[in-house]
Amino acid sequence: MRAHRDDQLETAATGYREVLANDPGNIDALHFLGFVSFQRGRFDEAEALISRALALNERNVPARTNLGKVLSARGERQRAIACYRGALELAPEYLDAKIQLGNALVACREFEEAAAWFRSALSQAPEEASLLRSLGATLNELGEPLTAAETLRAAIDLDPEVAEAHLELGTSLLNLNRLHEAISAYGEALRICPDSAVAHYNRGVAYRELHRAAEAIDAFRAAIRLNPNLAEAWYGLGHAYLDGDRMDEARSSFERALALLPSFAQARWSLAMSAIPSVLTEGDDVSKFRGEFARELDALHSWFQGERAILGRDAVGVQQPFALAYHDENNRDLLARYGALCVRLMEHSSQRRERPVRNVSGSLRVGVVSQHFRSHSVWTAILRGWIGQIDHRRFAMHAFHLGGSEDAETAYAKTHTASFERGPRQLEQWIASIAKLRPDVLIYPEIGMEPMALKLASLRLAPVQVAAWGHPETTGLPTIDFFLSARDLESPGAEAHYTERLVALPHLGVYLEPVRVEPESPDLSRLGIDDGVPLFVCAGTPFKYAPASDPVFAGIAQQLGNCRFLFFEHWTPGLSERLRRRLLSVFERAGLDFERHVSFLPWQTRSAFYGVMQRADAYLDTIGFSGFNTALQALDCELPIVAFQGRFMRGRLASGILHRAGLSDLVTDSAESYVSLAVRLIEDGRYRAAVRGRMRAARNPLYRDLAPIRALEDFLDQAARECRG
Repeated sequence: MRAHRDDQLETAATGYREVLANDPGNIDALHFLGFVSFQRGRFDEAEALISRALALNERNVPARTNLGKVLSARGERQRAIACYRGALELAPEYLDAKIQLGNALVACREFEEAAAWFRSALSQAPEEASLLRSLGATLNELGEPLTAAETLRAAIDLDPEVAEAHLELGTSLLNLNRLHEAISAYGEALRICPDSAVAHYNRGVAYRELHRAAEAIDAFRAAIRLNPNLAEAWYGLGHAYLDGDRMDEARSSFERALALLPSFAQARWSLAMSAIPSVLTEGDDVSKFRGEFARELDALHSWFQGERAILGRDAVGVQQPFALAYHDENNRDLLARYGALCVRLMEHSSQRRERPVRNVSGSLRVGVVSQHFRSHSVWTAILRGWIGQIDHRRFAMHAFHLGGSEDAETAYAKTHTASFERGPRQLEQWIASIAKLRPDVLIYPEIGMEPMALKLASLRLAPVQVAAWGHPETTGLPTIDFFLSARDLESPGAEAHYTERLVALPHLGVYLEPVRVEPESPDLSRLGIDDGVPLFVCAGTPFKYAPASDPVFAGIAQQLGNCRFLFFEHWTPGLSERLRRRLLSVFERAGLDFERHVSFLPWQTRSAFYGVMQRADAYLDTIGFSGFNTALQALDCELPIVAFQGRFMRGRLASGILHRAGLSDLVTDSAESYVSLAVRLIEDGRYRAAVRGRMRAARNPLYRDLAPIRALEDFLDQAARECRG
């Protein structure tokens, strides 16, 4: 046995055989020779020898546990689990059996029971670092990143030189959205194990979440250099290329991931969604991209047939056709096909459940599912007022906060809801939480920007399910019954734009409070802007600017001569660069000095942005996909707005605000009138001053408007009663 303890396996085996030659029924010799065979990879021989030992003494707990290890190594996990359970029935406190049972349950994805056995083992060995690592990794799988992080930090304190612990800690921190800490944890893993392709890959994921596309690309490439067959790294690289506006390289990366792993559903989904570029190039044929996307949808429907259908829920939402909203087209039919696919895949791979029914007593239970119970445009424009002002005696509001980020606005949400459940969590955990509540109505303030919201919205979890205009576009989902919009934001006949039943609440459809911001005076000279030059704020993200609208900027500059347009750098530099190149081309064709007229400023804090708006002369709203919160900010700063009233709700946000405020003369309906109004606001100082004065008085009707709240209450009550029948 000494030779065995010293890992002298051949010598140990010889010794055990000598014992068995003289005593063929020696239980320990049979058991230990079998374990030597296991250590040497001779699993059949190991099973036979240990089984002989157990036949002679079936109560031999170590032998039963070691037989489980042999069976686990052969992939016979259920037989192995039976061995471990048998050992623990004989000796409930046998530590090795607890550990091995936990490991086997993890391999079978029975994470909850595995965690219980690891905790039981830790009660006997609280300072066993390997046990803490196993529990931490299992808690990550269970969607409990906070407890996982605490557990893994304890493991690292005991044994700091194990790369796997830092790797798992990074995953916990990534799930908690503590991205800088996650990157540091992955860095520690790489310090210990520089050749860890997985650590490089995970660090790339964290860089992507921080919108640091170049560093993400470097990290994914490093992973691929170490393991060219790591399909996940090619997939991550594809998304990093998308973030950097490198569409062809992105699609090639997704194709490479699929070549390595043909069943990689997320890669196949992303390849289809990437048919539509985020920012168009001058001369792009939008109809070509839309046709390609339609063909990709057909291909996805075919791809997710048979056994692949079960893979669908992992793919749904990993990338969404968000860029469709930037086309000045009715997307209803395309999104209906997309929504039908999402629903089919989510329903196929989820447990069958009875259709939810309406509660018959008590206040109406309204669940609100969103990642944006925090300072965010969706919260500011829609959610805050609805949750804060609804009659809580009639409606019990229950928040399902899909994200992990919290701030002062999250605290407000907690004090204005009957319950508040916070993520991150896994899909089945969210489904269980919602099912436990049994809501009468589920409201999704936005569907189209966040994967988990789309997955949940693709399931029938409440009798009435409603979307709102946080993403101002139809969802296309058959599981969404109503779309909450606003009368001031919709055009006549807007019902044709939605797969849902359109409900237009009065006025702007929301309850708004004035926002108090202390502006910071901008240092224009430091930004390379001459003092006294007329300034236009152009605050849209790059994808909101369509190539067809680029000439309006050159048209304004041609008429005014001295003026400057202030755009703002996107966190993805490639998108801003594509817009910059387009504008440069337009200005050069018009014989204008681009550098004299156009600046791309760094992204600003709210206070700094208000300072820029107060210094500027006009705000040019984006044509086709308007800005709601930015228009309100311009009103707060008494900055004249040039708005364009589009065909669809997404193009009528600023114009709706201006009509409601009695400032309809700031709303245009053509490129020519848009240019003319912008020029007039600069050349006619008296008119500009008058507009500023009117804006000061016009703000009041926009704020503390309870009419949309009362209408929302009536709608919720009526929809729930109709569903109850």
